[in-house]
Amino acid sequence: MARNLTMLTDLYQLTMINGYFKCGTQNQKAAFDLFYRGSNGYSYAIVAGLEQAIDYVKNLHFDDDDIDYLRSLGIFGEEFLNELKKFRFTGDIKAVPEGTLIFPNEPIMTVIAPMFEAQLVETALLNIINHQTLIATTASRLCECTKGAISEFGLRRAQGPDAGLYGARAAYIGGCRSTSNVLAGQMFGIEVKGTHSHSWVMSFPTEYDAFEAYAKVYPDSCLLLVDTYDTLKSGVPNAIRVFNKLKAGGHKPLGIRLDSGDLAYLSRQARKMLDEAGFPEAKIFVSNDIDEKVLLALAQQDAKIDVYGIGTKLITSFNNAALGGVYKLSAIEEDGKMIPKIKVSNSPEKTTNPGLKKTVRVLVDGMAAADLICLHDDEFDTSKPLTVYHPEQTWKKTTFDKYELKELMVDVFKDGKLVYDIPSLKEIGEYCDKSKGEFFPEYRRVTNTQEYKVDLSDNMWKLKHKLLGGR
Repeated sequence: MARNLTMLTDLYQLTMINGYFKCGTQNQKAAFDLFYRGSNGYSYAIVAGLEQAIDYVKNLHFDDDDIDYLRSLGIFGEEFLNELKKFRFTGDIKAVPEGTLIFPNEPIMTVIAPMFEAQLVETALLNIINHQTLIATTASRLCECTKGAISEFGLRRAQGPDAGLYGARAAYIGGCRSTSNVLAGQMFGIEVKGTHSHSWVMSFPTEYDAFEAYAKVYPDSCLLLVDTYDTLKSGVPNAIRVFNKLKAGGHKPLGIRLDSGDLAYLSRQARKMLDEAGFPEAKIFVSNDIDEKVLLALAQQDAKIDVYGIGTKLITSFNNAALGGVYKLSAIEEDGKMIPKIKVSNSPEKTTNPGLKKTVRVLVDGMAAADLICLHDDEFDTSKPLTVYHPEQTWKKTTFDKYELKELMVDVFKDGKLVYDIPSLKEIGEYCDKSKGEFFPEYRRVTNTQEYKVDLSDNMWKLKHKLLGGR
């Protein structure tokens, strides 16, 4: 859904590009990297939001109303405002495709454009990529905790309509391939799922009456919420009575839903009751404030659950409020050459990697073994051994003899023109499954995660330390 989000920016982006304009450096080419830091507790991330970022860049322009508003602030001159009227993106963007599993400090996106353009797009790109990547990663982590399917049910708890809508899209990419969000289903082609609430049951004289009425309306997709009064003494027995009627009429019930109580115990007992009644194929669907810890505990307790509906803890990324993505200058043009730039900090994780760069993934027998953050013109001879080092504890090293290299970023915009074929959401989901499948489970698990090797290439390491040594 293309919208003009040009004004979705922080004021300081506009004051800076006004400053560049006043200084005559607005056309100086600059490179910025968008990446996330590792301090947020997520050892890996699933890239999401590129399609919406593309829509944003394609529609960049200032409307008359935008110019009028900026004029009303009293801090911009007419010459600058006239320049904004002509604003279009003319630069290059490389990005990691949606659904790719990536690690801290690896560029998700690189923008190379005149400073006037490259600076302005920072806020919106971070807003789009940070949010969807966060939700896709949260969804992926939840899916790692269970063999059951997960459906995204968070719209009513999302922080606003856009968060609910694009959160459902991101959750799909991460592995939750259905949603309760009807608009997300319509816009993105996601399978929509839902049954009835407790109010349906309470609006009828008895629980059985409510179940029977629902079964008459939806005989071939009957999923009954069984915990309004007493799950095992009333809900499941009444559901079985209705299922027997459906079966006699040639229909196949879908199953039951639990929304409260001890889900492990109740699901085991309900499974036993359904099986003994002749409904082994009836599915057990559960909801009720489920997160990673709950999923792991339910698996440990041999819960008999087929599908989880997860809302609040997924759509809000309840256990991790923000991805921590940043957008940092890495190079700037001087005398026709791109000169590497580095941001230095007393906090090592905030010291950036300089220069135009790329990330290559080392694959051994088709499985990911390490990543290298490299300079853009680094070349490798895969017929020779490759040694990677721990970025800080450099005595830790691994040498690969037989391996393949895969570059992670692709061209998206060249000279302001879109050169990337945007895949369907279904294709992105399949690509995400493939990307995750390249990693052994120990790198994806949510507790006691094995550290994945991410190293700097020799040339990148030398450049970084040269720049640090000059300060």
